[in-house]
Amino acid sequence: MREIPLFPLNTVLFPGVPLHLFIFEDRYKLMLRNALTDDGLLGIVLIHQGLEALGPLPEPYRVGTLARITEQEILPDGCMNVTVVGLDRFRILSITTDTLPYLTAIVETYPFGTPHLLQVHRQARQLAVNLLHYLKEINPKEFYAANLKELNPPEDPMSLVFLAAALLQIPPHEKQPILEAESISEMMVMVERLYRRENGLMRTINAAGDLPARRAAWLN
Repeated sequence: MREIPLFPLNTVLFPGVPLHLFIFEDRYKLMLRNALTDDGLLGIVLIHQGLEALGPLPEPYRVGTLARITEQEILPDGCMNVTVVGLDRFRILSITTDTLPYLTAIVETYPFGTPHLLQVHRQARQLAVNLLHYLKEINPKEFYAANLKELNPPEDPMSLVFLAAALLQIPPHEKQPILEAESISEMMVMVERLYRRENGLMRTINAAGDLPARRAAWLN
């Protein structure tokens, strides 16, 4: 167990994935300065209730990702550009709100259950295929212009599923259950199901053309 500052956001961070942040509120500039003078660690948590900025401290979900600050730039007006990288998943045990202008919490590491390696590697192969299909369908011109068809997804199943989950263009509340999955195998199943759904939608939209797609979106 350890105490860490919490940064509630409208995003879900996965282990191994970078996240770029623009810090403009005084309470979070203080949080970043304190983190940088300590160990450079903070907890990224999805907001469950409340606002991301300029309001009362929000209520976060109880599972988040420990992140390390890897880059920081202090701007002339005191605002900050910061890059963090996700490390380990954690679970919040208790939250403190009365000593600092931002949230702090006692957390414990929340490791994933031991996977069945053969099953996970089989799942990973199919997920890698669906990931490439998704990148192609979501923006075909950029896919070929950037030569993404030769992109090699990570061979490590955990790195692959974290990256795949991060790349999904879906609302954050749909990503939170992925982060809370009990095992990598369960996470693979959830992400794979979402990729099948999103690939089907993208194929329909791309095949329909702009006007019919807009009409279908409006009707839904």
